[in-house]
Amino acid sequence: MSLRARLAAIVIVVAAAGVSVVAQRRFFDQLPADFTPQKNADYDGRFAFARLKYTANSPRAFYYCGLPSWAHGYASCRGGQRAETSLMRILNEVSYLGPHIEEGQVLGVDDPELFKYPVAYMTEAGFWQLSDTEATAFRAYLQKGGFVIFDDFRGDFRGGGGWDNFAANMERVLPGVRFVDMEPTHPIFHSFFEIDSFDVIPQSYDAARPMIRGIFENNDPSKRLMAIINYNTDVSDFWEFSATGFRPVDESNQAYKLGVNYIMYGMTH
Repeated sequence: MSLRARLAAIVIVVAAAGVSVVAQRRFFDQLPADFTPQKNADYDGRFAFARLKYTANSPRAFYYCGLPSWAHGYASCRGGQRAETSLMRILNEVSYLGPHIEEGQVLGVDDPELFKYPVAYMTEAGFWQLSDTEATAFRAYLQKGGFVIFDDFRGDFRGGGGWDNFAANMERVLPGVRFVDMEPTHPIFHSFFEIDSFDVIPQSYDAARPMIRGIFENNDPSKRLMAIINYNTDVSDFWEFSATGFRPVDESNQAYKLGVNYIMYGMTH
């Protein structure tokens, strides 16, 4: 069986495991007001998905089921699975990385524990509020080899600042930072799966074309990519809902390929 066919089969298995959940949850049930993340996995040297939490800059950040914006995809009120759990299952099946699957990490950008995890992920960065202390710590993480995936944010009616807020924060983290429009020829899109066009990036609810941008070490595209930015798209939405039947299998495949490639690049550069 080819790797492509194997990935499709795995997505179907993940989907089958989660279909019953949908019937048990209403589409917009509110989660408890005292929502807190589950206990972080104990560090044992294995790969663990590190999700970055932050203070929100607007009450609008809680638009989705009352969840803080950093937790979108981490918890769901629509019957989805945790986005990172689904991605880790795929990664475990197609590689020898052997990641933690059910357990992950939820860490602040200034948490010293973050330095144990070479790849980090942030969602809804348009709502990200950053302190000076956090900016300094996050700069150190990136400069010491950390790689960050920014996903699921846009400028729309929900407010929060969109791109402008994110760019202002990154300017504080890396003064003089440049955001480079990525091309499919970059090694990150060939680190595991071959992704030759951005036309394959699935869109679940964002109307415009996705923009994929990067931040490079010393603003030099010939050097290490420090962060990948999925703007005006929500790739992790397909990880979260691939098990529900809400998203087509072929589109979920493409989203998983991007996620796997991002992690493989971050682990090898």
